Amino acid sequence: MKGRWAFLAAPLLMLPASATARDSLGIYGNWGAFRDAEVPRCYAIARPDRARRGEWQPFASVGTWPDRDRRGQVHFRLRRDIGDDSRPVLTIGNRQFELVGRGPDAWAESSRDDAAIVAAMRSGASMRIEARSRRTGRFVDIYSLRGAASAIDAAALGCATG
Repeated sequence: MKGRWAFLAAPLLMLPASATARDSLGIYGNWGAFRDAEVPRCYAIARPDRARRGEWQPFASVGTWPDRDRRGQVHFRLRRDIGDDSRPVLTIGNRQFELVGRGPDAWAESSRDDAAIVAAMRSGASMRIEARSRRTGRFVDIYSLRGAASAIDAAALGCATG
């Protein structure tokens, strides 16, 4: 378990010091759930299965911001900046979702798309995000969804109970 904590905590170490006041809500398979009471927000987060070189440390997250009335909002940090003419595509099972993005970040186009993506994540085994970068062409990040549903639930519950 110690190795998994380090694996999931690594994306958090890249955040500014003022943004690292987080409480762990649990580790579930390949996903972790955290609460940041200062914002407030709660989120489930994972890194890709295999760390490949890139400009950024990639991760996938599903967040809840109670003060903003946002729940189940997906966000992906890609390992490279997205090309201006590229729209990242998320594939879960036989479903594909076209994402919007800028720089290294991608997200669903609407709250309806967030809900559809989270529903697919709950029943899927893995997901892949494919995009074209500005400089190096096509790239793909692959994530295991083992533990995603439990981490998403823990994050939602973490912000529901304050």
